[in-house]
Amino acid sequence: MQNTSPHPAGRRATSGRAERPLWWLLGASIILPLIVLAIGSVISYRQTYVEAEDRLDRTLATVTEHATKVFETFEITSIYVDQLIGNVSNEEIRLAELRYHERLKRLTTTLPQLRDVFVIDPEGHPIVSGTIYPMNYNIDLSDREFFRFLKTNEHTDSYLTGVIKSRAAERSLFAIVRRRQFRGEQMPFRGVVTTAISPDYFSDYYAGLAQAQDFTIGLVRQDGVILAWYPALPDDITQLPASGPLVTAIPQGTRHMVTDVSPGDNAQRIFAFRRLPRQDVVVLVGASTAGIMRQWAEGMAYHLIFGVPATLGLVALCWFAVVQARRESLAYAQLREETSLRQSTEHALRQAQKMEAVGRLTGGIAHDFNNLLTAIIGNTDLALRRFAASDPRVERSMSAAKEAAQRAAALISRLLAFSRQQPHEVKLTDVNRLVRDMSELLSSTLGESVTIETVLGAGLWRVALDPNELESALLNLAVNARDAMANGGRLTIETSNAYLDEDYVTKEGAEIPPGQYVLVAVSDTGAGMSREVAEQAFEPFFTTKPKGIGTGLGLSMVYGFAKQSGGHVKIYSEVGQGTTIKMYFPRVIEPREAVATPAAGAKAEPAPRAGTQETILLVEDDDTVNRFALEVLQDLGYTVLTATDAPQALSLIDNHAIDLLFTDVVLPGGMNGRDLAEVAVKKKPDLKVLFATGYTRNAIIHHGRLDPGVEVLMKPYTYDVLARKIRAVLDNDRTAP
Repeated sequence: MQNTSPHPAGRRATSGRAERPLWWLLGASIILPLIVLAIGSVISYRQTYVEAEDRLDRTLATVTEHATKVFETFEITSIYVDQLIGNVSNEEIRLAELRYHERLKRLTTTLPQLRDVFVIDPEGHPIVSGTIYPMNYNIDLSDREFFRFLKTNEHTDSYLTGVIKSRAAERSLFAIVRRRQFRGEQMPFRGVVTTAISPDYFSDYYAGLAQAQDFTIGLVRQDGVILAWYPALPDDITQLPASGPLVTAIPQGTRHMVTDVSPGDNAQRIFAFRRLPRQDVVVLVGASTAGIMRQWAEGMAYHLIFGVPATLGLVALCWFAVVQARRESLAYAQLREETSLRQSTEHALRQAQKMEAVGRLTGGIAHDFNNLLTAIIGNTDLALRRFAASDPRVERSMSAAKEAAQRAAALISRLLAFSRQQPHEVKLTDVNRLVRDMSELLSSTLGESVTIETVLGAGLWRVALDPNELESALLNLAVNARDAMANGGRLTIETSNAYLDEDYVTKEGAEIPPGQYVLVAVSDTGAGMSREVAEQAFEPFFTTKPKGIGTGLGLSMVYGFAKQSGGHVKIYSEVGQGTTIKMYFPRVIEPREAVATPAAGAKAEPAPRAGTQETILLVEDDDTVNRFALEVLQDLGYTVLTATDAPQALSLIDNHAIDLLFTDVVLPGGMNGRDLAEVAVKKKPDLKVLFATGYTRNAIIHHGRLDPGVEVLMKPYTYDVLARKIRAVLDNDRTAP
């Protein structure tokens, strides 16, 4: 049947042409007001700052004029005191202290900004004051900075102190200190005259100016020492930061406005400052940038009250027109997006369910198989110990059975590693030695068509990782390289020290901190990978091999191992040129003796036996494993009590003296091995605990690592392994948590 409706493509094109002017109008209704608002905001912002700076200038002029007159008063006071004491010696002043005190008192009473006037002799003792009579001559001011400075710098006549606590009157002041001058005579140091000034006089004056405009006003020495400040500062803040913009700009005298953080409240302010004539004193006034911004925002809010409703009305009208025109196309786009999202979600869910199902299946199989293998390996080991010497054929048969069971245990371990349930036994590892030891294994595994070359870096740093997992990773990479080199080629394993800087870490998205790393690189001369394939190579179950040949798990296991070890892995590949996979592991700085490397060919020591009257409680629900462990422990000379569940074990703990609790983690009933251990240790704090498990997703292992303070024996285990672990736990001073 012929379709008479318009062609969908034509309908979309027609709709698009009809919508375009509406979109232009909508865009203009938004953009033009925003442009006007932006320009107005900039102009208003600049105007607000200009007005703030103008207020600062006016206030600074007022404060500067006040400070200039005050310091001129101090200069006049100094001239008066010089005329008063003239060439009078310190001894004469002390003898006529009352007369000089009365004259200085009239001076300090007349000038409210003047706190006091002191005359100090060459030894640092005050001899007369304008406010204190009689003066305590025993007060020693020789350690004051101003006194030592003028005494040791004969070419300097005056010194301006910071705010100090007066020893004579117990009040805060700063002072202008002048060397005593004897007219017409060149004489040695004869003491100083101290004009003490009240910081409160300035602060009170500044308060009246600053409160109305939320200003900060200060009087500081040129080097940043604070003489007076409003609002008041804590007692421990006496100086502006030496490296701050304000202190840096003051000596230059070229900048009038400086932005800096004010002391006390740590608020950012714009400071206007000016130096007083003939003085090393600076007056400054600061306005809070937050306050200026607040004034600007208030002004803009007034304009927005009228502009925003009109703009929103225009935008709403245009938007309504666009919505009506695009209703059909938006519904179609939404449906398409929903379909795509649903497909993506379903794919992710299937992938997650597949990984979870395989992980659970693998873990469950591993648990049961490890119990079976414990019994097989253990009993085979017992048979070898008891009957091998009597008949060589028995020894050969039992050895073959034990070897096959151990290979099965290795397979189970790899299944656990795949499902991320294999705990990492982290050790300080010599990577160069590990690579050298693996060369022979790789040669026999890869065949004669592949040439193996190792390039080992000198002075290689140490790393903390599971050496067995590193061996598995190298083996996986070598097998993948062999498959990529169908006609043979060269496999190169290279180690070196490396430094990953911040640029590399950021660019590669490595999720590791910059620093020192040990590089292990595996390179081949195979077919290489395209960029698209390399980007997916680490994804679980992704493989380019034919169906039924590869599982797509090898590189994902390498990636997981590198990440779990705190490192990074990266693929470099080019089609036809080969592939290099680089693994980076973080450097560990430890004493050289801490590197654990097994001694090759070391002679096996006999299994350690029980001490004197040591009792072990064995808790194991699997009958075959229970019988094997019981027989081994009794053979080693231990007194053994057995239980198959937690309640039975707790009953034995209450009624017997027990040195070690050896329990499986997975137990029947509502209490597992960890719960049993916690209750047992509460009953007997000195009790030592050893866990046994063949499955790591349980109560004692999290994120691939043992919980702190936990001793565990992984199934399957042999006679010797059990004997040594039992002995090690009993000889250890730590107890289980």
